[in-house]
Amino acid sequence: MKKMTTAEIRSAFLNYFAEQEHKILHSASLVPGNDPTLLFTNAGMVPFKDIFIGAESRDYKRATTAQKCVRAGGKHNDLENVGYTARHHTFFEMMGNFSFGDYFKADAIPFAWNLLTKVFEIPAEKLLATVYHEDEEAFGIWRDVIGLPEERIIRIGDKPGKAKYESDNFWAMGDTGPCGPCTEIFYDHGPQVWGGPPGSAEEDGDRFIEIWNIVFMQFERDAAGNMKPLPKPSIDTGMGLERMTAVMQGVHSNYEIDLFVNLLNAVAEAVGCANEGQASLKVIADHIRATVFLMTDGVLPGNEGRGYVLRRIMRRAIRHGYKLGQTQPFFHQLVAPLVKEMGAAYPEIAEAEKRVREAILREEQRFAQTLDGGMQVLEKDLATLQGTEISGETVFKLYDTFGFPVDLTADIARERNLTLDMAGYEAAMNRQREQAKAAGKFHADTQYAIEGKTMFRGYTQEKLRSTIRAIFVDGRAVDNLNHGDEAVIVLAETPFYGESGGQVGDTGVIYSANGEFLVSDTQKQGDNFLHFGTLQSGQLFAGDTVDARISRSRRRQIKRHHSATHLLHRALRDTLGSHVQQKGSLVDEFKTRFDFSHEAALSAEEIEAVEQAINKQVMANMAVSIEEMSYDAAREKGAMALFGEKYGDVVRVVSMGDEDYSIELCGGTHVSQTGDIGLVKVMSQGAVSAGVRRIECVAGEALLAAMREQSAVLQQLAAQLKTDAAQLPERVEHLQQQLKAAEKQVQQLKRELASGGAQNEAAAQSIGQWKVLALQRDGFDNATLRDSADQLRDQQQLDAVVIGGVDGDTARLVISVSKAAVARGLHAGDIIRQLAAHIGGKGGGRPDFAQAGGKNIAGMDKALAALAEVLPQ
Repeated sequence: MKKMTTAEIRSAFLNYFAEQEHKILHSASLVPGNDPTLLFTNAGMVPFKDIFIGAESRDYKRATTAQKCVRAGGKHNDLENVGYTARHHTFFEMMGNFSFGDYFKADAIPFAWNLLTKVFEIPAEKLLATVYHEDEEAFGIWRDVIGLPEERIIRIGDKPGKAKYESDNFWAMGDTGPCGPCTEIFYDHGPQVWGGPPGSAEEDGDRFIEIWNIVFMQFERDAAGNMKPLPKPSIDTGMGLERMTAVMQGVHSNYEIDLFVNLLNAVAEAVGCANEGQASLKVIADHIRATVFLMTDGVLPGNEGRGYVLRRIMRRAIRHGYKLGQTQPFFHQLVAPLVKEMGAAYPEIAEAEKRVREAILREEQRFAQTLDGGMQVLEKDLATLQGTEISGETVFKLYDTFGFPVDLTADIARERNLTLDMAGYEAAMNRQREQAKAAGKFHADTQYAIEGKTMFRGYTQEKLRSTIRAIFVDGRAVDNLNHGDEAVIVLAETPFYGESGGQVGDTGVIYSANGEFLVSDTQKQGDNFLHFGTLQSGQLFAGDTVDARISRSRRRQIKRHHSATHLLHRALRDTLGSHVQQKGSLVDEFKTRFDFSHEAALSAEEIEAVEQAINKQVMANMAVSIEEMSYDAAREKGAMALFGEKYGDVVRVVSMGDEDYSIELCGGTHVSQTGDIGLVKVMSQGAVSAGVRRIECVAGEALLAAMREQSAVLQQLAAQLKTDAAQLPERVEHLQQQLKAAEKQVQQLKRELASGGAQNEAAAQSIGQWKVLALQRDGFDNATLRDSADQLRDQQQLDAVVIGGVDGDTARLVISVSKAAVARGLHAGDIIRQLAAHIGGKGGGRPDFAQAGGKNIAGMDKALAALAEVLPQ
């Protein structure tokens, strides 16, 4: 068997299949851009799913990839096992070769066998294969072509108690659709390792390890379970790179291969411990791979969806660093070692290294702020725990208040031989979801029973004649509308744009000679457009012929803002970097609101650069091109597609600006020339969540309105300050200086008032060894009371001064202690804590100064009188 590094095995696999006329493709993103059913790319076939089901075609019939994969959420979730087993990972690489209706079993099996035995030089006697028990063709190829002895070809049947074809050796994309038998290749570690061959009672042992799965997609299964042969059978294979490397490097655990050995050493150095095979080191080494690759592909830590899974992974790793004694940020230090190991194969992580490292550090700092608080809550709950189960309410509180992913709480529980009340947790989570749903319910949540579809004509027509296909009132289908009825109308054809892609729905009017319906919003339900509104006059009936006219002026302004959004997206990427990705948008007649991935607020210089870039394209007044083409052709043209969006075979490509400055897939409405946008101005920016910023811009008539409003405000201010608009900054600065001087004088007068005459109102007392003064001064803030206490202490050479004061409904106490008294054992913090109880508050501070606040203003006299009781003797 050849001794090869992980990188050499990856390269040898791809080059071998390239020699067999396969096209080498770079790994697809971990975020499936064309499959909303998946959280992450979790197998090598995911990028080719639409080809296998016949929804897409490519210009090649054979392909090979090293596909980056993540299994840490949803159905495929290996997170809890990571670090505690030899072969579980959140991130892994799946090597694969694929045939799209080209070769089949007779080629696929020999391809795999020759790679394993001739290129990798694995001894043939160390390999065995499994086949689906009805697949005589595959069995015959293994026996007659490959020459594998029959005793090393194992037939695997359907699972007991399961429906037919539910076998480890029968693969299906889903309950229906392409499917077929598969053959798996196993490596035998030898009799010194416990375990039996697949299909035996000891198959869960570690002696026989699956290293390759070859799927023969030859059937299509319908809803009744019937199997129909596919016209073009295909091949889908998967070989885990880490698992294969362990075999070829003669180690039993994936964490012992060269890539992980180097990472584990880097982890041990970062956390400051020896590398002795600790599970925590393995968790961190695994999780840095998932973290860096997910961030590189645009996922940022957050509280939902993919961002929440990433945050779970990161916080689990950081917590294991704490277990090893590292309480300072360390996880970000592992980006460079990972790039050193994998940057050559995946140059995108090298390009994103600085950005990812900084983002990880910020998340570490955020988590440090919540970890202590969360652990205190958990420890308090555990101190009173009856039994071995942590309550669901506690698990939910840790998640909801402190950002503890459930996996993290489960990790801690497992270490202490405890379990989680997951039913209670789910109940608490469902209550929160229902409350959020009730608070944010929208009228289009109702599902309307509609047959057929609406033809949208709004790209080219703002008014057209159509037919009313259906009318709904309160979700129920009705035959007619009367004056004042609020309803939903569905038309056969419509010029009204239904809200989607961030663009709001159109408004306007639907009318006939008998009635007029004012449309206040347009939404989409599948292929139908729902026109929400009120009948203003007359009557309308289902089946009526009507005229439908959108609000033209509103649509024109929406188009300006939508086109401005495309230019904004490109300008942000040019100014801030290619990591900028759209995270959401809202385009209406008043503004464009654009959310994007970026950590820091934009500087004034960056905002100016963005505005200049956009308006340069606007003033060039270039024609906006809108084309329909295949998805592949659009991507080759350079069109940007949004992560998570589902695109069909034919997509709409919007190009605008000089030399196609912006090219995006978009179904919205746009201007004809960039000059139609008018000028664009950034009005505000802010943070949406960790790593996501929001920017708002206005254009066209909305910008003119904003400028008129700002001009009016400036003129009003100039008149009030008796100057002109150009001199306002200088005038305001002068007034600020005057205000600061006046505030300084007021504070000085307050201090004099608070400390003046004190000798006449309250005399210093000698209590034991201490010379002290206690008095009350109402209406002052803490800073004034503190200054007054310090002055009185020094003027009268006292050991301590306590001043109490009532300000509105708040009672305040301060104490100032001299350095000499501190040296003799007087502690301001200890004293204030005891006095604070009388005003219903808490306090604390240093030995020489402390303060407290409370709401029991009636207790002030007792608090001051209690000074004599709390002074140490």
